[in-house]
Amino acid sequence: MTQQTITIAPVRKRTRVNADPARAFEIFTQGMSRWWPAEHSINRSPIAAIVLEPRAGGRWMERGEDGSECQWGQVLAWEPPSRLVLAWQITAQWQYDPELITEVEVRFSPDGAGTLVELEHRLAGYGEAAEQMRQVFDGPAAWEGTLERFAKAVG
Repeated sequence: MTQQTITIAPVRKRTRVNADPARAFEIFTQGMSRWWPAEHSINRSPIAAIVLEPRAGGRWMERGEDGSECQWGQVLAWEPPSRLVLAWQITAQWQYDPELITEVEVRFSPDGAGTLVELEHRLAGYGEAAEQMRQVFDGPAAWEGTLERFAKAVG
């Protein structure tokens, strides 16, 4: 009897911003607190800051207004200004799990006077919940809306 592997398509979203790749990368990584939707929080305290430590192995987390920290994942690849890969380690129950790894890759490519930003969230780490989570992340209130907020923050 052969074991069957289920492959789930990643969620892919893109936007174009009016900034060069270096500026777009900087706002995406170091200015996340300016554009990340406040309701996309897993901490008990409202978001005061989103921290993305600028190196492979760095933490990706939110800091609450009360000073508490809630990790979301970690930086897997830090390649400014063209590429960033993050481990999204938030379960289908919206809790941080250091054992869960799904990958969010973001590419920043020159596009005329601006930058094409392409995001791909690979969901295989969710196992049986992958299709359910794909539907969540593919919706307009998820990565699509988040990238729209990012594009507005870039200007």
